[in-house]
Amino acid sequence: MIGSLAALLAFQLAGEILVRLTGLPLPGPVLGMLLLFAALLARGRTPAVFAETTHGLLAYLGLLFVPAGVGIISHVDRVAGEWLGIAVTLLASTALALVATAFTLRYMLRRQGD
Repeated sequence: MIGSLAALLAFQLAGEILVRLTGLPLPGPVLGMLLLFAALLARGRTPAVFAETTHGLLAYLGLLFVPAGVGIISHVDRVAGEWLGIAVTLLASTALALVATAFTLRYMLRRQGD
């Protein structure tokens, strides 16, 4: 498990380094996640040790929302002043996520049927 966590952090570090070297307008962890995805695609399968680690991380995923909740409570005046923009953004991103999920599900079901 420690090896796979180290690999995840190494991909995040690689993403951070690439963003700083190239000036890409992406967060480093997002680029690192794309690099990890490309590496897993090239490998053709996900190693079992990654599956164990990700299940462990997903079990505690809810804890990652605590800092966001504290941030909202800390800046409640600013949130109240910009509620319309936040609401529109939340609705649009939710709709986009639903559409992306529907297309992905349709693609995966067709692929499974082949």
